[in-house]
Amino acid sequence: MGILNVTPDSFSDGGLHAGTRRAVEHGLRLAAQGADLVDVGGESTRPGASPVPLEEELARVVPVVRELARAGVAVSVDTMHAAVAAAAIEAGARLVNDVSGGLVDPAMAACVADAGVPYVASHWRAPGGEMDRHAVYGDVVRDVTSELLRRVDVLVAAGIDPGRIVLDPGLGFAKRADHDWELLAGLPALLAAGFPVLVGASRKRFLGAALSGRAGLDTEPRARDAATVAASALAAAAGAFCVRVHDVAAGVQAVCVAAEWAAAGRDAGARTAGATTFKNRAQESRGRPIVSASLR
Repeated sequence: MGILNVTPDSFSDGGLHAGTRRAVEHGLRLAAQGADLVDVGGESTRPGASPVPLEEELARVVPVVRELARAGVAVSVDTMHAAVAAAAIEAGARLVNDVSGGLVDPAMAACVADAGVPYVASHWRAPGGEMDRHAVYGDVVRDVTSELLRRVDVLVAAGIDPGRIVLDPGLGFAKRADHDWELLAGLPALLAAGFPVLVGASRKRFLGAALSGRAGLDTEPRARDAATVAASALAAAAGAFCVRVHDVAAGVQAVCVAAEWAAAGRDAGARTAGATTFKNRAQESRGRPIVSASLR
């Protein structure tokens, strides 16, 4: 998923693609670089960001979605507002990416259910100006997973097909850096819930924090793309359905490496299983135990 911020104040590229023409040009570049989806957003959700009037968000997003869809690009809309989601879907968006998981706008679930499009529900606790005060967890992996699954219950009750729901752990949203790392390491627990998982680590604060203190390293957001590649590859190798990135060309390389790594791991596992089966049969023929209890 390629990020297309049609905003003046996004944390790493605000203003670079403001205006319909420049945004469409960049969206086409992202698609050409290999983005399966171009995610168009008109409201920054960075920590401390101010809300955008609905009319302004619509004016930023809808013309870009329409032009990209007309050009054959698969587009998603990054919004917390049902009115924007509905207008973007009408303009050609194929997926709604809601960082609030439907908490900001109670009408969002019905909107998505009526449209029948896939929906990304992120873990979220508070808006940008307040989120850092809510970064308190007992066990962050357990807490985030359980809170997301409670949102799933609400969304399904509102009519959204559970087969169209994608979960996002919401890295950076009411999370400290250590929380983000624990969530990445704990992706298997979230994946065990049975839903596809989207990971959006691109250029975020926790990557900058990991780089800080290293001599010669630039830790500013736009200098974090190499760190993003590493995080994306790890997430994809762990089984993430999608990674959301600013640098699509590098992101594609990351997921290709992850796919080969995962495939090699499966092959190695199959070889190990085959060798173990052969050994067990040989042991059985000599009257020895097939496997120890600890390996069953």
